[in-house]
Order: sequence, then structure tokens, then C-alpha cells
Amino acid sequence: MTTVRIPSDWPATEEDARAVQDELRERVVLDEPGPPVGTGHVTGVDVAYDDEHDVVAAAAVVLDAASLEIVAEATAVGRISFPYVPGLLAFREIPTVLAALDALPRPPGLVVCDGYGLAHPRRFGLASHLGVLTGLPTIGVAKNPFTFTYDDPATPRGSTSPLLAGAEEVGRALRTRQAVKPVFVSVGHRVSLDNACAHTLALTPEYRLPETTRRADSLCRRALRDATS
Repeated sequence: MTTVRIPSDWPATEEDARAVQDELRERVVLDEPGPPVGTGHVTGVDVAYDDEHDVVAAAAVVLDAASLEIVAEATAVGRISFPYVPGLLAFREIPTVLAALDALPRPPGLVVCDGYGLAHPRRFGLASHLGVLTGLPTIGVAKNPFTFTYDDPATPRGSTSPLLAGAEEVGRALRTRQAVKPVFVSVGHRVSLDNACAHTLALTPEYRLPETTRRADSLCRRALRDATS
């Protein structure tokens, strides 16, 4: 487990954080398809908080994209680096997530975030932020649609409907299990939306949420318990 310090130049105010988003958003790459489904590695990242102890734990779990078996994992723990502000949650998580990714013994490949990329009020959620900072292909797979609207996808697994901000498609609602509530997929960096949805389906052979998210969630919760017990 890696212990993380908050960077000395980390934004301290909402105004500072929004200025960083504005600067980094211009670097998001939207014209690359991303890695082919079922090849190389795919990595899930997730975080868990203990606000009472001012602690955040991050986990990165690398899976073989073909078999979905775990091939590497790492955790990092640090202080919560930013107050809770809707739309700026990435600033609470990025330092520890970066440290967990840096601690991996092999390249992560595609990174899947439990959250948003372009499906964000400022079009720059955690997946986009992380992708720009690392240069890695990233996608967001969220449990809820945030502030956006969508029509319920058809019942069969694999059905989709646009996730909309007015007339703008910022992601897709994707049915990963028949007749079960969809997940909400958005592009982070260097991956197309079609490919992001295809990867998400490949990562959900049994459950609603991707195996990357399920395993990273379990690992970061365990790391948080160890750090605060």
C-alpha cells in the first residue's frame, strides 16, 4: 500500500479547481477508437472514503481483458484532498488514484472509472481528468445518470439509449443485464463511445457492474478498513 501526500500545488478553492478543469479539458482526445475489446489489459479504479478520519483509499485492479482474471493490483491511502463539491469530485480522488496506478507492476491498458467522463456538467469528469493526466485510454461507467436525461433502453442485454444534455449526447445508458437497470457509459480520453460500450459489455458477463469496478471497489474498501482500524 502506498501512502500519498497531497501535492503542494493542488487546488484549494472551487475557483482554482474549475480553472484546472477548463485548462485540462482542452487536452481531451476524442478522435481515437481505443484498444480493441478483449485484448491486453483493462484496469478498474475506485475509491473509498472515511470522512471522520479524513482518509481516502484508492485501488487499481488489472484484469486480463480476455479472461477477466486479475493479473495485478495496488492500493494507495492518503488524506482527502478537496472538500465535497458536486462536479469537482475528481479533486478528492485523483492524487490517490494516480498513486495506485503508479504502484502497479505492469501497464494498466484501458482504465475504467466508477464515474463519469464527458457525462459531466463541465464535460470533464474523473475519467477524462485521469486520462489527460496519464495519457491512458479511459472510460467512465457510472451507476446513475447524474443530471442528464435518457429513455429507458430496450429490455435485452446490450440495448442502449442516448444520455442527453439537451440535444447533446454525452454518453449512453447501456443495459448490461436483461431487465435490470442500465449503467451509464461515457468517453473519458482516447476511446470512442461505441468502443466504450463494447468494453463495458465485455466486462459484465454476469453482473450489472463491470468486473473492473466490482473488484476495485472490494479492494479499496479493504484498504480503507486496514488504514483506519
